Amino acid sequence: MSEDWCEILATDLPTAKAVAFVQDDRAGGIGIFLGTTRAETSPTGQSLLALDYEAYGDMAARQLTDLAAEARLRWPILKLVILHRTGRVPLAHPSVLIAVSTPHRAESFDASRWLIDTLKADVAIWKKEIWSGGHGTWVHPD
Repeated sequence: MSEDWCEILATDLPTAKAVAFVQDDRAGGIGIFLGTTRAETSPTGQSLLALDYEAYGDMAARQLTDLAAEARLRWPILKLVILHRTGRVPLAHPSVLIAVSTPHRAESFDASRWLIDTLKADVAIWKKEIWSGGHGTWVHPD
């Protein structure tokens, strides 16, 4: 069994399965990050209804695997999960899940934060905001 689970999914993210996947007797910490769609208002006063995600599937999947490998060079990771959703993600639902088990908690926090920050900057996944007025706005990464 692989110690990494990296995948682009067009369905709800299997949070409980991801947590179970990274559990390990050697782990002193499991860092879990869920990136969710939050309610917000546009400058024109429209409410956000959802986020739409698109990915260049093969490339994004390879990039997630590469991120996992690079994270393993930086931290003593026991098991790791990186899952990203495509399609429409409603308010309060997760679009990205990162779970990392390590011997000590600080390492799992640090690895999880690095993984989400690097994923958002480098992986071929794009986000579009869907507003109550019916239009969408593509989000450009900073």
